[in-house]
Amino acid sequence: MASEELNDVTSAVHLLDAALSISPRLETALELKARSLLFLRRFKEVADMLQDYIPSLKLASNEEEVSPPSSEGSSSSSSSRDGIKLLSSASLRGRESSFKCFSVSDLTKKMMAGICKKCDKEGQWRYVVLGQACCYLGLMEDAMVLLQTGKRLASAEFRRRSICWSDDSFTLLSESSSTSPPRNLTEGENFTHLLAHIKLLLRRRAAAIAALDAGLFSESIRHFSKIVDGRRPAPQGFLAECYMHRATAYRSAGRIAEAIADCNKTLALEPSCIQALETRAALLETVRCYPDSLHDLEHVKLLYNTILRDRKLPGPAWKRHNVKYREIPGKLCVLTTKTQKLKQKIANGETGNVDYYGLIGVRRGCTRSELDRAHLLLCLRYKPDRASSFIDRCEFTDQNEVDSVRDRAKMSSLLLYRLIQKGYAAVKAIIAEEAEVAEKRRKNAAAVQTPAHKTEEQKAVRKAVMVKITEFIEPKAVEKSKITENTEPKPVNSNAYQGVFCRDLAAVGNLLTRAGFNHPIPVKYEALTC
Repeated sequence: MASEELNDVTSAVHLLDAALSISPRLETALELKARSLLFLRRFKEVADMLQDYIPSLKLASNEEEVSPPSSEGSSSSSSSRDGIKLLSSASLRGRESSFKCFSVSDLTKKMMAGICKKCDKEGQWRYVVLGQACCYLGLMEDAMVLLQTGKRLASAEFRRRSICWSDDSFTLLSESSSTSPPRNLTEGENFTHLLAHIKLLLRRRAAAIAALDAGLFSESIRHFSKIVDGRRPAPQGFLAECYMHRATAYRSAGRIAEAIADCNKTLALEPSCIQALETRAALLETVRCYPDSLHDLEHVKLLYNTILRDRKLPGPAWKRHNVKYREIPGKLCVLTTKTQKLKQKIANGETGNVDYYGLIGVRRGCTRSELDRAHLLLCLRYKPDRASSFIDRCEFTDQNEVDSVRDRAKMSSLLLYRLIQKGYAAVKAIIAEEAEVAEKRRKNAAAVQTPAHKTEEQKAVRKAVMVKITEFIEPKAVEKSKITENTEPKPVNSNAYQGVFCRDLAAVGNLLTRAGFNHPIPVKYEALTC
C-alpha cells in the first residue's frame, strides 16, 4: 500500500480479505481495507462496508421502527429522504415541493450523542473515509456530516496530545513547516478542502431550490448552471440530481427543449431515474409527441414491475430514490391508465399534430428572423457534437461507465436534435405559406382598387380639358367680338377655321381625343390673306 501502485494495492486488498475472513472485527484490517478501496476509487464497496455509519440510513431505520407500518399517512412521511421544506407550506399550497432534504443538524446531534463513547474504540478513520466515499457517490449531506464529525474528532485528539507537549515542540514544528520545501497535502488538509467544496455545492443547491419554490425560475436556472458548469468537477449522483432539478425549472419556465435536454443528461448519468423518465414523458406529451412519450412511460412501467418482482428498490440500501416501495402499486395503476389513453390517441391518428412552436420556444405567428434565432441557439447548445461535453465536468464513481454514459448522451441528443430540425422545417414551411397567402391577398386588393383609381384619373383629365377649353375659348371670343364691331364683315368660308384660333382649336381637339372622346374634330387649315 505504501508504494501507491494499483497492482500492489489490489494485492493488499486480497490479503486483507483473507485476514478479515479469519478475524472479521480486526480494526487495523478494516481500516487498511477501507483506505485501499478508497484509493482504488471503489466507493460503492466502501459504502457497503461501512453503511451502518451513514447518517441518513441510520435515520431511516430509526424512523421506520418508530412509525407504525399500517398507517398509510404516517408511512408516506417516514422516508429517509423526507424532511424540512425550504419554504413554509402556506407559500407552497397547491404545488408539490420540488425537493426535500433531511435536517443536517438532527443528524449531527444523533451522531455526536454516541461518538464520545466510541471514539477511543473505533477511531476517526471511519468518518473520514466514509465521508469521502459518500461525497463521490453524491450523498453530499451525509458526506458533510461525516467529514465534520471526523474533523471534530481529529481536533479533539490533537488537543489531547498537545497537552503534554512543551513550548519547544511547537517552536520546532513551526520552524520546520516554514523552512520545509513544498510538500503534498496531508489527509486532514485534503478532506478539509473537500468539506469546503461540499458546503459550497450545498449552499448553491439550497439557493436554487429556494428560488424554484418561490417561482423565480430564471434565478433557479442560474444557480443550478453554476453547479453543473463549475470549474471543479461534481460527483456523478449529485450532478444528475442538479440536472433533474434544472429540468424542472426549465419546464416551469416554458422552455421545453432545454428541459428535455436536461432530462437526457440525467438519464445518461442515471439510466434508472424514474423521475427523469416521468418528466420527459410529460414534456413530450405537452408538445403532442405521443409515441416518444409512450416509450418513456413503458420504460417506467417496466421499472415498477421489476421493483415489485424483486420486492425492493433497485440498487444498494444507501442509494436515494424519489419513490417509496409502498406507493408503487398505486402509481402503476395510474401509469397503466395513462398509457392506454396515449395508445388510443395514437390509434386515432393524432401523432402528426406536434406542437413545434412550443418545442422550439417561439410564439405562433412569429417572423422568420425570430424562428432562425431560436433555432440557432438550440443548435449551438444541443447539437450531437457537443452532447457529451458535460462528462468532462463529472466525477464518476467508476471510470468504466464513462463510455456507456457518452453513448447514451449522444443517442438521446441525436433524437432531440432531429426533432428540433423537423420542427424548424415545419414552422418555416408554415411561415412561408402564410407569407405567400398574404402576398396573394395584397395583389387581389390592389387589383380591386385599380379600376376605381383609373376612373378617378379619367375624371381628373376631363376636368382639366374642360378648364383648358374655357381658358382658350373665352379670350378669343372677346377679341373676335371687338373686331366685328370695328370692321365690316367679309365673306368667308363657313367650313374652315382661320388664324391662331384654328390652331388652338386643333390642340383642344387632340386633348379631347386623349381624354377619351374618340370623335376627332374636323379641322381645315387655310392661309390668312392680307
